[in-house]
Amino acid sequence: MEQVLNPLAIAHQHVVFEDGLTLDGGAHLPRLVVAYRTYGTLHPSRDNAILVCHALTGDQYVAEPHPLTGKPGWWEMLVGPGKPVDTERYFVVCANVLGGCMGSSGPRSPRDEDTAELWGTDFPPITIRDMVRAQARLIAHLGIERLFAVIGGSMGGMQVLEWAATYPERVFAAIPIATAAYHSAQNIAFNEVGRQAIFADPDWAGGRYWREGRIPARGLAVARMVAHITYLSEQALTRKFGRRLRAASVLGPYSDVFEVESYLQHQGSSFVRRFDANAYLAITRAMDYFDLAADHGGEVAAAFAGTKTRFCLVSFSSDWLFPTSESRAIVRALNRVAANVSFVEIETDKGHDAFLLDEPDFHRTLRGFLDGCAQHAGLSSAGAP
Repeated sequence: MEQVLNPLAIAHQHVVFEDGLTLDGGAHLPRLVVAYRTYGTLHPSRDNAILVCHALTGDQYVAEPHPLTGKPGWWEMLVGPGKPVDTERYFVVCANVLGGCMGSSGPRSPRDEDTAELWGTDFPPITIRDMVRAQARLIAHLGIERLFAVIGGSMGGMQVLEWAATYPERVFAAIPIATAAYHSAQNIAFNEVGRQAIFADPDWAGGRYWREGRIPARGLAVARMVAHITYLSEQALTRKFGRRLRAASVLGPYSDVFEVESYLQHQGSSFVRRFDANAYLAITRAMDYFDLAADHGGEVAAAFAGTKTRFCLVSFSSDWLFPTSESRAIVRALNRVAANVSFVEIETDKGHDAFLLDEPDFHRTLRGFLDGCAQHAGLSSAGAP
C-alpha cells in the first residue's frame, strides 16, 4: 500500500503555545501546537461557542472538505447553517486532539521549530485529560471564558465528560454520545490487537519508519479493519453485505471472495493514506487509560459533585462497543449528585457509527436539547442577542 499522507505539507490553522504543556504522566512538552477550525461567528458577548470533540480517527475538519482526501467533513450533516448545530446561531470550534496527525502536537509533528526531526515513538504518553487541557488552552486563546456546549461521540464523548469534570464552570451544556466513563477490558483488547498488527508489520522499523521512507501500511490497515468491525453491528453488516460473493464462483483462500472482505480492505487501505501509525498508537492508548472515576475515589459521581452543567447523554441500541448500559451508568452517577441530566437511547441497527450517519431521531434529539439550552441561556436564534 502507498501512503500519501503528509499533513506537514498542509498549512493547518493553528496556535502555538511556547510554554508547552505538562502532561498527566509528568513529562513536559516544551512547545504545544493546537490545530483547529472554526465555523460561524462568535457573539460579541462570547457566549455562543460550541466545542466539537472528534473521535479516534477524526480531526478538526468537521464541516468542510478534508484537505487530504477531499471527502466531506465528518459531521457536515449536523454542523452548518440551519442544521442541528446551527452555525448561523453558534460559533463552532473543533481541534485536532493532542497526539493527532493533522497539525496538533503529536508523534508526527516536529520536536521543535528548529529541526525537522519528528517525535515518533519519543512522543510522551498522553491521556484524554491532556487532550482536554490542550483544548482549554485554545478556547482561552480565542477569548472564550465559558463554552455554551461541548459535544462529542466515542472518544469525543470521553473528552466531553472530562471537560465537564475538569472545567465544570466553563461548560454550560455537555453532550456525551455513544461513550463511557472508562474504557472496558474488551475495548482495550481490541485496541491491543490493532497495535500488535502495527508492530508486526515489517515496515514498522521500531517506529522510525519515516526515516527510511516507509510506513507500516499493512499493519495499520489491519488495525483499522479490526476497529471498523466494532463500529458496526451484525445487523448492519448483514443488511449491507450478507454473504454476497464478489464473483459467481469461489476464487480461493487468498483472495477477497465476499463483499464484506472487499469493504474492509477498502476501509484499511484508505485509512493509511490519511493517518499516522504512531499517532494511532498514542491515541488508542489514551483511550485505554481513560477512567473518570480513578481520580475521584473510584466513584464517577464524585467527578461531577456540585456541577451546574446541563447534560444530555445519547446511546444507540445496537452499539456493542459502547453499549447503552455504560451511558445509563453515567446517568445514574449524575443523578446521585442531583445534576440536570437527560438521556435517550436511539433505536437503530447502525451500531456505534450511528452518531456519524443519517439518524433522524438522533439529529432531532441534538437539535431539541441545544434549542432548549439556548432558550434557558438567553441566546438568540440567529446573530448576536
